[in-house]
Amino acid sequence: MAKNKEKAGAGRTIVILLVVLLLLLTAGAYGYGVHYFSSHFLPGSMVNGFNCSYMTSEDTEDLLNQRVGAYVLAVETMKNGQEAISAQDVGLSYVSTGIVKQLIKDQDRFTWFLVFNQDKNYDISESLSYNVELMGQAVDNLKCMQPENVVQPVDAQIQDTGDTFEIIPEVVGNTLDRTKTEEVISAAMLRGKTSVNLENESCYRKPSVYSTDEQLKANCEKMNQLVKVIITYDFADRTETVDRTLIKNWFGYDEDGNVILDENLVRQYVADLGLKYDTMGQTRTFLTYDNRQVEIKGGDYGWVIDQDEEVKALIAAIESGVTQVREPVYLYSGYSRGTNDIGSTYVEIDLTNQRLVFYQKGTPIVDTPIVSGNPDIEGCGTPTGCYALDAKESPAVLTGEDYEANVTYWMPFAGNVGIHDASWRSEFGGNLYLWEGSHGCVNVPYDKAAEIYANIEVGMPVVVYE
Repeated sequence: MAKNKEKAGAGRTIVILLVVLLLLLTAGAYGYGVHYFSSHFLPGSMVNGFNCSYMTSEDTEDLLNQRVGAYVLAVETMKNGQEAISAQDVGLSYVSTGIVKQLIKDQDRFTWFLVFNQDKNYDISESLSYNVELMGQAVDNLKCMQPENVVQPVDAQIQDTGDTFEIIPEVVGNTLDRTKTEEVISAAMLRGKTSVNLENESCYRKPSVYSTDEQLKANCEKMNQLVKVIITYDFADRTETVDRTLIKNWFGYDEDGNVILDENLVRQYVADLGLKYDTMGQTRTFLTYDNRQVEIKGGDYGWVIDQDEEVKALIAAIESGVTQVREPVYLYSGYSRGTNDIGSTYVEIDLTNQRLVFYQKGTPIVDTPIVSGNPDIEGCGTPTGCYALDAKESPAVLTGEDYEANVTYWMPFAGNVGIHDASWRSEFGGNLYLWEGSHGCVNVPYDKAAEIYANIEVGMPVVVYE
């Protein structure tokens, strides 16, 4: 029994000794690891893309120096193109700043035995430097930067083919954003990347409008709708047509980019219509009752297009999509819309020969001598020109500074100047107006005044000449 106890005691002692020895060995190994990784990178450590596991700071900096000297960046361009920029091209170099030592110092070396599968990446790009001027030259020297190799991006756009408007697809091109390209390449070299894809880094300029753009398609459709309309202006013996040839030049865009009819462009067209067809105040060539041609200047008779309202009306007509014949909106209207806007119904007053002829549809229905205003008295001469009859009144009282006269038929055409009967006169015509002339009105015999009054209408032209 004593021997067995002795053997058991000896066994326990050996186990204890082995455990103690194992603990000592483990503690020593752990302590060695802590000590070792206080000056070496832990396994799985990458610095600027290089594997620096188990390296000291000196070893790491030597590696970075070597690798930087031999460094080449592959620059991948559009359509699988590839170029290269080397460290020598840009003067890339490593500058020791003590950061590597600090990285090792900051490691969690006390858990070194747990990090054999770590993937630790350190970026110390601030320890790399390059020559800014050389970097700019290297980027400028890339083939993808040469003008002969560059295609500019072009937006998809609407084009007139002659018969219709169509969307011309965009041109993607291969133009690089110079500033961004240099920034991307510089950053890649500082981080030790082996390659950089300029397309993936969004360095290429792109069209701002593509053929799939919904607004572009809507604008194209609207253009094609608007140019289908035909608007015909009716000027009696003349017409003007607004169709595709004109409308296609009037397109503009609102603040949201939608196609509209540009009001200023339409206004220019309407202004041109006014220049061509407005007649008020224009000089007219007039054929007299005795077949003389005289020039008629002044007066308030004629046509004037209301341009503000007509611009609105024309835009609305085009946008309606309805082909139509229309007249412009007029501010002032004459009695006849033909080239000869006096027409064939008018009153003609010849002051020199003191004669009035009233034509109705080309036929003289009244032909009478008159007494007009005395031209030798200031303010009493009958004004010449082409006027529109302003009104008709029967009976009427005519008043002035020094007179008051009762008349049966009053037909004013130039303010307070008009045609009327003159019961106080027994003679008309000749040279009576030179010494017995009126204050400006045209005096006619009573029966002639009655006939004129019965047939004349407000707005009819009254042509007065000497």
